[in-house]
Amino acid sequence: MPVPRSLLRSAGLLVAFSLAAVAVGRVSGVGITQMPEARPVQVLDLAVEDRPDGRVALRDAGSGRLVAEVQPGEDGFLRATLRVMAQARLREGLSRAPPFRLTRWDNGTLSLDDVASGRRINLEAFGLGNAAAFARLLEQGRGAS
Repeated sequence: MPVPRSLLRSAGLLVAFSLAAVAVGRVSGVGITQMPEARPVQVLDLAVEDRPDGRVALRDAGSGRLVAEVQPGEDGFLRATLRVMAQARLREGLSRAPPFRLTRWDNGTLSLDDVASGRRINLEAFGLGNAAAFARLLEQGRGAS
Protein backbone atom coordinates (compact mmCIF):
# COMPACT_ATOMS: atom_id res chain seq x y z
CA MET A 1 0.00 0.00 0.00
CA PRO A 2 1.60 3.30 -1.04
CA VAL A 3 2.19 6.05 1.53
CA PRO A 4 0.45 9.31 0.68
CA ARG A 5 2.81 12.07 -0.51
CA SER A 6 1.33 14.57 1.93
CA LEU A 7 2.25 12.29 4.86
CA LEU A 8 5.83 11.91 3.59
CA ARG A 9 6.13 15.66 3.06
CA SER A 10 4.84 16.34 6.60
CA ALA A 11 7.30 13.85 8.09
CA GLY A 12 10.15 15.45 6.13
CA LEU A 13 9.15 18.93 7.33
CA LEU A 14 9.02 17.69 10.94
CA VAL A 15 12.54 16.23 10.67
CA ALA A 16 13.85 19.43 9.05
CA PHE A 17 12.25 21.59 11.74
CA SER A 18 13.76 19.40 14.50
CA LEU A 19 17.24 19.63 13.00
CA ALA A 20 16.92 23.39 12.56
CA ALA A 21 15.76 23.83 16.18
CA VAL A 22 18.75 21.84 17.46
CA ALA A 23 21.15 23.83 15.26
CA VAL A 24 19.72 27.17 16.50
CA GLY A 25 20.00 25.98 20.10
CA ARG A 26 23.61 24.88 19.68
CA VAL A 27 24.71 28.07 17.95
CA SER A 28 22.79 30.64 20.01
CA GLY A 29 22.35 28.80 23.32
CA VAL A 30 18.58 29.41 23.26
CA GLY A 31 16.74 26.59 25.00
CA ILE A 32 19.97 24.94 26.18
CA THR A 33 20.47 24.28 29.88
CA GLN A 34 24.07 24.21 31.07
CA MET A 35 25.36 23.35 34.49
CA PRO A 36 28.34 25.32 35.77
CA GLU A 37 31.50 23.24 35.77
CA ALA A 38 32.13 21.66 39.16
CA ARG A 39 35.34 22.41 41.04
CA PRO A 40 37.19 19.91 43.22
CA VAL A 41 37.03 20.60 46.96
CA GLN A 42 38.86 17.50 48.18
CA VAL A 43 41.22 15.17 46.31
CA LEU A 44 42.89 11.97 47.45
CA ASP A 45 45.32 10.07 45.25
CA LEU A 46 45.12 6.41 46.18
CA ALA A 47 47.82 3.80 45.70
CA VAL A 48 46.25 0.34 45.74
CA GLU A 49 48.18 -2.68 47.03
CA ASP A 50 46.81 -6.22 46.78
CA ARG A 51 48.00 -8.31 49.70
CA PRO A 52 48.63 -12.09 49.46
CA ASP A 53 45.96 -12.80 52.10
CA GLY A 54 43.25 -11.03 50.04
CA ARG A 55 43.34 -7.69 51.85
CA VAL A 56 43.60 -4.50 49.84
CA ALA A 57 45.69 -1.69 51.29
CA LEU A 58 44.78 1.83 50.18
CA ARG A 59 47.52 4.39 50.72
CA ASP A 60 47.77 8.12 50.20
CA ALA A 61 49.98 8.15 47.10
CA GLY A 62 51.65 11.39 48.17
CA SER A 63 52.64 10.48 51.71
CA GLY A 64 52.51 6.68 51.57
CA ARG A 65 50.42 6.58 54.74
CA LEU A 66 47.75 3.91 55.09
CA VAL A 67 44.25 5.31 54.50
CA ALA A 68 42.28 2.08 54.79
CA GLU A 69 42.65 -1.64 54.62
CA VAL A 70 39.79 -3.60 53.08
CA GLN A 71 39.38 -7.12 54.39
CA PRO A 72 38.34 -10.02 52.12
CA GLY A 73 34.56 -10.08 51.73
CA GLU A 74 34.10 -6.45 52.83
CA ASP A 75 33.25 -3.33 50.81
CA GLY A 76 32.35 -5.27 47.68
CA PHE A 77 31.53 -2.20 45.59
CA LEU A 78 34.79 -0.48 46.49
CA ARG A 79 36.85 -3.59 45.71
CA ALA A 80 35.01 -4.29 42.46
CA THR A 81 35.33 -0.71 41.23
CA LEU A 82 39.06 -0.60 41.86
CA ARG A 83 39.50 -4.04 40.31
CA VAL A 84 37.61 -3.05 37.14
CA MET A 85 39.72 0.08 36.73
CA ALA A 86 42.96 -1.83 37.36
CA GLN A 87 42.01 -4.54 34.84
CA ALA A 88 41.20 -1.89 32.23
CA ARG A 89 44.73 -0.52 32.71
CA LEU A 90 46.24 -3.95 32.16
CA ARG A 91 44.19 -4.53 28.99
CA GLU A 92 45.51 -1.22 27.61
CA GLY A 93 49.09 -2.10 28.56
CA LEU A 94 49.35 0.76 31.07
CA SER A 95 51.42 0.74 34.24
CA ARG A 96 49.86 -0.27 37.56
CA ALA A 97 51.89 2.39 39.37
CA PRO A 98 49.89 5.63 38.87
CA PRO A 99 47.36 6.32 41.62
CA PHE A 100 43.60 6.49 41.32
CA ARG A 101 42.23 9.96 42.09
CA LEU A 102 39.20 10.22 44.34
CA THR A 103 37.57 13.66 44.14
CA ARG A 104 34.74 15.36 46.02
CA TRP A 105 33.29 18.15 43.86
CA ASP A 106 31.67 21.39 45.03
CA ASN A 107 28.32 20.13 43.74
CA GLY A 108 28.49 17.27 46.27
CA THR A 109 29.34 14.49 43.84
CA LEU A 110 32.23 12.03 44.01
CA SER A 111 34.29 10.66 41.17
CA LEU A 112 37.09 8.15 40.81
CA ASP A 113 39.59 8.84 38.05
CA ASP A 114 42.25 6.63 36.59
CA VAL A 115 45.01 9.14 35.94
CA ALA A 116 46.80 6.64 33.69
CA SER A 117 43.94 6.02 31.24
CA GLY A 118 41.80 9.13 31.73
CA ARG A 119 38.71 7.09 32.70
CA ARG A 120 36.27 8.56 35.22
CA ILE A 121 33.54 6.89 37.23
CA ASN A 122 30.85 9.10 38.74
CA LEU A 123 30.20 7.18 41.92
CA GLU A 124 26.66 8.43 42.65
CA ALA A 125 25.54 6.63 39.50
CA PHE A 126 25.75 3.42 41.53
CA GLY A 127 23.70 4.70 44.48
CA LEU A 128 24.44 6.82 47.50
CA GLY A 129 25.29 3.82 49.66
CA ASN A 130 28.00 2.72 47.25
CA ALA A 131 29.34 6.27 46.93
CA ALA A 132 29.48 6.45 50.74
CA ALA A 133 32.17 3.73 50.77
CA PHE A 134 34.44 6.06 48.81
CA ALA A 135 33.37 9.12 50.83
CA ARG A 136 34.69 7.33 53.93
CA LEU A 137 38.08 7.04 52.25
CA LEU A 138 38.18 10.81 51.79
CA GLU A 139 37.47 11.32 55.48
CA GLN A 140 40.07 8.74 56.51
CA GLY A 141 42.53 10.28 54.04
CA ARG A 142 42.39 13.66 55.79
CA GLY A 143 44.45 12.20 58.58
CA ALA A 144 46.81 10.48 56.16
CA SER A 145 47.99 13.64 54.40
